[in-house]
Amino acid sequence: MAATSEGHEVLMQGNGKMKRVSAKGEVIWEMPWGGIHDLQVLPNGHIMAQRGAARVGEIDPVTKQEVWSYDSSKMNGNEGKKVEVHAMQPLQDGNVIIVESGPARIIEVTRKGVIVKEIKLKTNKPSTHSDTRLVRKLGNGNYLVCQENDGTCREYDGDGKIIWEFEVPLFGQEPAGGHGPEAFGNHLFAAVRLKNGNTLIATGNGHSLIEVTPAKDIVWEIHQNDLPGITLAWVTTLEVLPNGNIVFGNCHAGPQNPLLIEIEPTTKNVVWQFDRFDLFGNSASNSILMDLLGQTNR
Repeated sequence: MAATSEGHEVLMQGNGKMKRVSAKGEVIWEMPWGGIHDLQVLPNGHIMAQRGAARVGEIDPVTKQEVWSYDSSKMNGNEGKKVEVHAMQPLQDGNVIIVESGPARIIEVTRKGVIVKEIKLKTNKPSTHSDTRLVRKLGNGNYLVCQENDGTCREYDGDGKIIWEFEVPLFGQEPAGGHGPEAFGNHLFAAVRLKNGNTLIATGNGHSLIEVTPAKDIVWEIHQNDLPGITLAWVTTLEVLPNGNIVFGNCHAGPQNPLLIEIEPTTKNVVWQFDRFDLFGNSASNSILMDLLGQTNR
């Protein structure tokens, strides 16, 4: 299969708007919405995303109205504190996980904003802007947490105990500032627990994907210049498809590189890419494949 912009229907935010783009590249829905780091679609078709630094909003895509919100800067003891939200997850029971950088905690709240569970996070390098990026509750009830500023992926159990952690390596390189291909670090963005028990990590400004065993061995990897004709920058959003292919985000990579890339992991061949810099610009960090909604591991 040749790499092409046609192949998946994508929901993404960039250039001040959230847009749904058909597999043929046509915009079929859009509305104004600022920058995000996490994006969810509920079973009823509503969309959930952060709004501003610390608010989570739920959107009815038909009316384009916000039908529910939670503002971490004003709720549950955070008044007057610096707080940012970069991850959330709606749960089957109707509650919502909100992950707060600054307070460094995961909370599960009811739709009335009542905390029903709180998990305190370990932070070696506390940062209101980057304690965390994506966080997901696993099927076993644990939480897989990308702790960006620590450069570490940690798994916490339901009582808040760390039961596994992996520090993303620098692979012998020196850290370099910035956001584009010239930058370098281990500010991981996303992680997915695979069916084989390994963890797939999008390393952010490490420009790579790595698969790590429970024993912390790297058994599979792709780095900045491994894909012909493509340069990886901030590697972000991550979905594992039913056929085993991996789709990941390539943020801050400039107009000459795709925003999303699908690879076949065994061959590392690019089988699809999303080249819509014209629509989303250079800061589109999160997406959902709408044609495979509910089928991917993300």
